[in-house]
Amino acid sequence: MPDLLWLAGLRLPNTLVPTNRRKSKQPVVTDGKAGMGKVLSFKRRLLMASVSTGLVSGVVLASPAGAAQDEETNVQNLPPVEVAAPPPSVARRTAPVRPVAHIGAASSASPRTRIYVYPTAPGTGRGLDVDKVPSAINAVDASQIKRTGSLNVTDALRDNIAGVNITEVTGNPFQPDVEFRGFVASPVTGTPQGLAVYQNGVRINEAFSDAVNWDLIPTAAIRSVTLVTNNPAFGLNALGGAINLQMKDGFTYQGAEIDVMGGSFGRVQGSAQWGKQVDKNYGVYAALEGLRDNGFRNFSQSTVRRFYGDVGYKAGDSEFHANMGVAKNDFGASATVPAELLDKYWGATYTTPQTTSNRVGYLNLTGKADPTPTWTLEGTAHVRRYEQKLVDGNPTDVQECAALGLLCFGDDTTPANGTNGAQLVNPYPLGTILGEIDRSTIRSTSFGVSGQATNTDQLFGHDNRFVMGATYDASVTRYNATAEIGSIGENYVVSGSGLFLGPTGQPETVAGPVSLRTVNQYNGLYAMDTFNVTDAFAITGGGRFNVARITLEDQLGTDLNGDHTFTRFNPVIGGTYRITPGLTAYAGYSEANRVPTPLELGCSDPARPCLIAAFLVSDPPLKQVISRTVEAGLRGTKELNIGTLGWKIGGFRATNNDDIVAIPAVGRTGFGYFSNVGRTRRQGLEAEVNIKSPTLQFQASYAFVDARFLDPLELGSESPFADPTTETIRVSPGNQLPAIPRHRIKVGIDYAVTDVWKVGGNALFVSSQYLVGDESNQFAKLPSYTVFNLHTSYQVAKNIQLYGKIDNIFDKRYATYGQFFDRDALPNFTNGGAEFTDPRSLSPARPRAFYAGMRVTF
Repeated sequence: MPDLLWLAGLRLPNTLVPTNRRKSKQPVVTDGKAGMGKVLSFKRRLLMASVSTGLVSGVVLASPAGAAQDEETNVQNLPPVEVAAPPPSVARRTAPVRPVAHIGAASSASPRTRIYVYPTAPGTGRGLDVDKVPSAINAVDASQIKRTGSLNVTDALRDNIAGVNITEVTGNPFQPDVEFRGFVASPVTGTPQGLAVYQNGVRINEAFSDAVNWDLIPTAAIRSVTLVTNNPAFGLNALGGAINLQMKDGFTYQGAEIDVMGGSFGRVQGSAQWGKQVDKNYGVYAALEGLRDNGFRNFSQSTVRRFYGDVGYKAGDSEFHANMGVAKNDFGASATVPAELLDKYWGATYTTPQTTSNRVGYLNLTGKADPTPTWTLEGTAHVRRYEQKLVDGNPTDVQECAALGLLCFGDDTTPANGTNGAQLVNPYPLGTILGEIDRSTIRSTSFGVSGQATNTDQLFGHDNRFVMGATYDASVTRYNATAEIGSIGENYVVSGSGLFLGPTGQPETVAGPVSLRTVNQYNGLYAMDTFNVTDAFAITGGGRFNVARITLEDQLGTDLNGDHTFTRFNPVIGGTYRITPGLTAYAGYSEANRVPTPLELGCSDPARPCLIAAFLVSDPPLKQVISRTVEAGLRGTKELNIGTLGWKIGGFRATNNDDIVAIPAVGRTGFGYFSNVGRTRRQGLEAEVNIKSPTLQFQASYAFVDARFLDPLELGSESPFADPTTETIRVSPGNQLPAIPRHRIKVGIDYAVTDVWKVGGNALFVSSQYLVGDESNQFAKLPSYTVFNLHTSYQVAKNIQLYGKIDNIFDKRYATYGQFFDRDALPNFTNGGAEFTDPRSLSPARPRAFYAGMRVTF
């Protein structure tokens, strides 16, 4: 269900009165003050709905009768909500009855208007008038997602939200990191997660590590995406904000669509969706997606299979939905590559196999009811089953012993034990380069419930909106990891031996199999109130109280046992002022927190580093991360001859206390630990301008992000500038955080050359960034890059469209992410077995690619 706005006696200047919503081609526009109507005819059947907010009039394009088409949105890409306006004779202050909102086609011919709202809480129900939101507005609609021609919603976020940057840390385009304002939502287990992600009101950060598996999200079924900032109501991990996904249903999408596409690197993908409203009270929606891509790198094949369905019931002001989804995805080539190997071949990989298999199934129930004209009650219940299997070939710390015929760990005297506790016998000839195949599985079952109440009674004779809610989420996870000893050939492929590493290390275990059971229990209680001091000035205040309990139960011993409880109240206060009907100022302050994950708690002892995402060895405590954010800005709109102009500019500053980072253990490939590192700060500026009309859509944006350490610290690093004795680097206050580019510039345009032919393109500039491991800022930055893309579409018939696109048209070779690696772990086989000299390991971006497809609607 979409976000709705209930405004008691809202003064709306224009309302839309369809003479016959099924047959009429000409809407009647009635002036709300004078009560006079005019019939207006527009070429392309353009429908303008003026809304008394500081955002803009909405632009709605009528779709061909009977053909499926995504909703048209306003200049800020928000879907419309139709509201039955109160009779013009009713005074605004004396009308206690709230206008009733509906989604999709109206069932009566009463005066209606379209308004635009923004989510302010995790629920799937009502949002707040955009004029009253004391933070930046960031939204992406279904048409923008479709325009990318991608089954990755992250591509649409990158192209359309100023501060979003995408990095392929895994080396696979279907598992990207999404970075916004220096905070990350990543599928990589072990990445500190600073963004919360919600799908239909349900938090989908995975239980064990807070990771976000973007490949599991059914992209074709997304109705809208909003990136909500400066709002603690979205709970844990919303340090930099919350990405809120609202899905389609049979009331918001009607018709059918089949979309197929193919192109470079063996890409074949297709999607089908269908929605129908039955007897006005029932709605049914389903979406199916599939993809196969061989990738441009060795061993980088990807397979995606997803299904999403929704059944809804609506009666009066009550609405209930049951939606479910399943996905089964497999990916390869999930790692960075030494720069010297990329110089030889852009599709190179380093140590394989590297595969990821993700599986998910979930069921969500949502309901909304209005017991009184000013009270709305909402509730959700959900269950989710998630499974991930990782297979990762790596260098190893297992080596030949001084005593011939045996294997040791870390040096040539410490025994490497097998699963039976006995020292392993070396199965290979002397001089064989050893490696290991690390395997891990995560199986999580999550369930939860939430409730929310919204009241719009006036307070002291002023309009007021009060929201309160409670959430409970619990999950049980079983995590297992093993390491198989193997040999590494000149193609960097690790071949297993059948020998598995058992508990190894004395007096304390430093490596070996892991079997862990964790239980997460998250409770939240929140309240938000928006009070209209005047028609132009509104203030918002509230907060959320979070309680998190995380229990770790070691299934093989006691080293990982732990029971941790974290509590925190996060306040928010802000305000908006409508300077003119087309210009609004906003400002706000909020706090947010994230608690250490079971993974971080199980790997936080610097004296006993673990293979991150594989071997957990101990459970010392970590502190929760607390972020304090302030932001302010201006946004406005204006009607021009060429369309509707929208613009916004804003600044932000977020300071984290007790930030958690992953610190590598030098000399032990892949090993490290998590630690609190004091204070960090992220601050910056975001500016955007866009034009939206039936023939032209234009967008340009700039974002500046300055992310720095505020406290001195010493970190282990593979940096060539590391102290040779301690193998550490010294980070000074003011050093920049790595992997966060300071400048992002985006430009995109789409133009309808004729009624049936459209062309467009976009350009993306991302500035240089420091490598991970260079927190002291001593090494040369990863270079900046600029990428250009083109796309076009041709409407062959009313229901048939052909389209094509070229990504990276100038075939730019660039990397989106870089880090240091252990150059001594393996020889450079491409250089005769010599040592690597370049300390960088990079994630190469996809070369130029051509795609073509066909879309059929019914």
